[in-house]
Amino acid sequence: MPALIVLSHWRWDFVCRRPQRLMSCLSRHYPIVYVEEPVCRPGPPGLVRKQRGAVEVLVPHTPVEAPGFHDDQLRLLGPLLAAYLRERSIEASIAWFYTPMASPLVAVLQPRLVVYDCMDDLSALKDAPPELPQREAQLLQAASLVFAAGPALYEAKRRLHPRVHCVPSAVDPARFSPSRLDPSSEQAREADRLQERLPHPRLGFFGIIDERIDLGLLDALAAARPDWQIVMAGPVVKLDPASLPERPNIHWLGQQPQDVLPYLMAGWDVCLMPFVLNDITRCMSPTKTLEYMAGEKPIVSTAVPDVVALYGDVVRLARDPAQFIEACAGLLRETGHQRARRLSNMTSTVFRTSWESTAQCMHELMEHELQAADAGPVLARAEVGAVRLAVSR
Repeated sequence: MPALIVLSHWRWDFVCRRPQRLMSCLSRHYPIVYVEEPVCRPGPPGLVRKQRGAVEVLVPHTPVEAPGFHDDQLRLLGPLLAAYLRERSIEASIAWFYTPMASPLVAVLQPRLVVYDCMDDLSALKDAPPELPQREAQLLQAASLVFAAGPALYEAKRRLHPRVHCVPSAVDPARFSPSRLDPSSEQAREADRLQERLPHPRLGFFGIIDERIDLGLLDALAAARPDWQIVMAGPVVKLDPASLPERPNIHWLGQQPQDVLPYLMAGWDVCLMPFVLNDITRCMSPTKTLEYMAGEKPIVSTAVPDVVALYGDVVRLARDPAQFIEACAGLLRETGHQRARRLSNMTSTVFRTSWESTAQCMHELMEHELQAADAGPVLARAEVGAVRLAVSR
């Protein structure tokens, strides 16, 4: 059984997203080694190992100040990984990339299979490395499989590689279902402590608060309806905290434990996805859409292309602050009949997908590619195409 070596810009112990969900599921099929970006520390370079369930997380420590998978870091990281593979007697591996910046490590890993799971358009984000497009071109050339986390990313990548599969992010319904929440739990008490003094209606968001959040929209929403409480739960990243709008009805809770988020959401009347509409979000496919649905909450989102394409029949969409405010007001006026119809649509959407089924489809595609590599060009691509249809929804 080959080991799955994951090279990621996303730290395992940060906000739980696609990498953690998929790797936890795929650990049933492969030993998982998750390699994070190096951390600058004085002293000799080394790998700090952390066990997270069935996943072994490696945090490289080097004295180099260059960020991420910079060339200066790779010169030290390459020998560290080579020594690790020898120590563990790992000769056959699958290299799974979340960041093209780590693509030079293909030469070190010498994997049987290279997979690129593209979950974001990293080149569009703030402070993206200038060499990232070149690294991505190298990774696409080396990759046998490319997974795109949404329709917009799929359209952007499918012309660049012969085997690109649209694999949107999924959800674990049980984590967010109101029927599974324990009102006597520690998490419930913590959520109550954070929100008990906030009157209704409460409109909430959980996730990373960065340049993709439309702060002007939030400010306009709070100003237009001072009787609405806007709850923002998540870490502030790449933004000056002083730039966050300050109003009596906007509540910045900071990063909260993953297990507390469903309980916070249970106390909200509407869930928000207030993203900017520009090149930064053109290829974004928010995981929280399905998580909000699993929590059975009405959702208002700006018209992010993937949200429109995948969930436009379930989510209220807005293209400007006035539409956003009106959409929220409309959901707060929701009748019992409207709620029943919305919940029916959400339930069918949520249960069409899960992290388990998504990971299983990815596993099958990888197994086909490994078989094809072993058998040479004889293996028919028709079977792989059939799996593609199961994944690309």
